[in-house]
Amino acid sequence: MSAISSSRTAAEIASQPAVWRQAAASLPRQASALPRRGERVAVVGCGTSWFMAQSYAVLRETGGHGETDAFAASEFPVGRRYDRVLAITRSGTTTEVLDLLHRLKGTVATGAVTAAPDTPVMQAADAVAVLDFADEESVVQTRFATANLALLRAHLESENALPAGVPPLDAAIRDAGRAVNEPLGAAVPGAEQFTFLGTGWTCGLALEAALKMREAAGAWTEAYPAMEYRHGPISITGPGRVTWAFGRLPEGLAGDVDRVGGTLVADSTGVAGSLDPLADLIRAQRLAVACAEARGYDPDRPRNLTRSVVLEDGRA
Repeated sequence: MSAISSSRTAAEIASQPAVWRQAAASLPRQASALPRRGERVAVVGCGTSWFMAQSYAVLRETGGHGETDAFAASEFPVGRRYDRVLAITRSGTTTEVLDLLHRLKGTVATGAVTAAPDTPVMQAADAVAVLDFADEESVVQTRFATANLALLRAHLESENALPAGVPPLDAAIRDAGRAVNEPLGAAVPGAEQFTFLGTGWTCGLALEAALKMREAAGAWTEAYPAMEYRHGPISITGPGRVTWAFGRLPEGLAGDVDRVGGTLVADSTGVAGSLDPLADLIRAQRLAVACAEARGYDPDRPRNLTRSVVLEDGRA
């Protein structure tokens, strides 16, 4: 890794262990916006928020809390029956999210999670969880995304609905402290291509890691369910290219990466998946900053991006 970054994005990444603790502690005052056990729920968002929605949907349904789907807000199947729609929007101003909430008003219970009070989402949703302590100055979203998932994970844990094999949030927070400082290995930031893999709830994390690399560093990144890796994506793996798995790799996949000359990312224990996957996302965020700075980019000012997508007159 290069020298420690002085960017605002890096500082926000480093704050995540403390922010996750705040998110968990805030649960009692946020719970009214969150799904009830047994409800059929759709979770919506855009970009990073959509990927967090995907991870939460798998956690909730697998843990037995209720049937859960995740959609990009622009692709929500209006007319399909749900008991509740939960929207995730850091800025509280994203056009597609607001349009959907207004369209659903009075037809289904709606909730939202945001970092920004006093924004239109406060009126658009029936109830809102506000994580203002997780808000960011950076355009590239890091700590709000993970704080949001930490809150939702803490809620499932409080209702004994964490899936088997997913540890308590306290353990994830301890791992996050490691992830803030753990070396990535000299070969990783200089790689020319990155493939992120996930399984179950970590598929959304893999998609988010790839997005961070594209947003901050303009890097060639892809993301897939881990068992899909052999069905085509392995063809681009080779020397100077990285395969990074969130959670433990399927049997034999590490050998496949080695056979074609790729670099498999593992943490300091040497075992891919020994960190909690949500904590491992912090390492991918740090990688995005390191790669951006190595390429001469400013991670605080990514190309072609704004903090929130607000479309003229609410239309594309």
